[in-house]
Amino acid sequence: MKHHNDGGKGLAEEPGRQQQPPERQQLHPIGRLQRLRELVQGRRGQMVKQVVLGRHLNDGLLAKLLILFLLSILAFLYLQPLFYIISTMLMNVSDLINPAIRWIPQTIHTDNFLKAWDGLRYPTAFTNTLVIALTCSAIQVLMCAITGYGLAKFPFPGRGLVSFLVLLTFLVPPQIIIIPLYMVYSKLGWLDTPLVFLIPALFGQGLRSALFIFIFRQFFRQQPASLEEAAQLDGASPLRMFFRIMLPLSGTACLVVFLFSFIWYWNMSYEASMFLPKAYPTLAISLERLEDNLAGMETLYVTTKQVDPLHEGTKMAASFLIIFPPLLLYMFAQRWFVRGVERTGAIE
Repeated sequence: MKHHNDGGKGLAEEPGRQQQPPERQQLHPIGRLQRLRELVQGRRGQMVKQVVLGRHLNDGLLAKLLILFLLSILAFLYLQPLFYIISTMLMNVSDLINPAIRWIPQTIHTDNFLKAWDGLRYPTAFTNTLVIALTCSAIQVLMCAITGYGLAKFPFPGRGLVSFLVLLTFLVPPQIIIIPLYMVYSKLGWLDTPLVFLIPALFGQGLRSALFIFIFRQFFRQQPASLEEAAQLDGASPLRMFFRIMLPLSGTACLVVFLFSFIWYWNMSYEASMFLPKAYPTLAISLERLEDNLAGMETLYVTTKQVDPLHEGTKMAASFLIIFPPLLLYMFAQRWFVRGVERTGAIE
């Protein structure tokens, strides 16, 4: 009887399980469609909100558009001088004096290149600048790497003081020591020769050498000590460890230092005008001479302090001829340069 009652109870409850909730029974088909439409609209709203704003602050479309807008403004600020140089060097005098023409010339004018080429004496000045930049940069890479390796891996008394003095050489402006250097180079007979830049680079005192020493020092400090311990067990000397192990590992740091050094030697004008004024003109010195020669031809625009349209195109063409080789080098080595800056820890 107990089993029969349980079975009857189960039979009595079975129809109740198939019954729908009262709210669902009372929902009209039109109400179901409205509720389904509200759910769809709510999901669409969430999707649109997620696309526009994103899950995080920088994931949404609005944030990306804002970043793109800010980067476009920043890129224009950096590229605007280059755009001005290219636009001006392709203009003739009529385009330069026409206030309606701002960026795009009516006709392409190439005579400015010929004038700038002859005024700069470009082949000679280019060769002199290239010899100084390449030679000094290569020497500076090797010497700064050796110095940075010594400061990073060899504990010796006064290492902190030496690091401070190296940093101090970077903080001292060159205008303060230019006169003593000029007197020393004059007594040694190095003026008007590349030796005024080659010898300091050979002893780790080239342009911005302190910065390069600290780049190598930071890179070598990040290398594991197990490499040197394994080399010491094999009987390798410190010099052999440097040239066989550490220097090949520092290829990215060497590339970064070489590019920075090359650009600084290529663009130097103050030191070159002091030490190489006559017999060994570089592009920077030739540009100053070209500007002086063109300034002697100006009459009305010198007194009114306005830009002379007769020679502005020539000046811009000369500037473009000077900056084009470094731009070409950077475009070729951009990928490795950015990767090297990240790996060397220079951004820290």
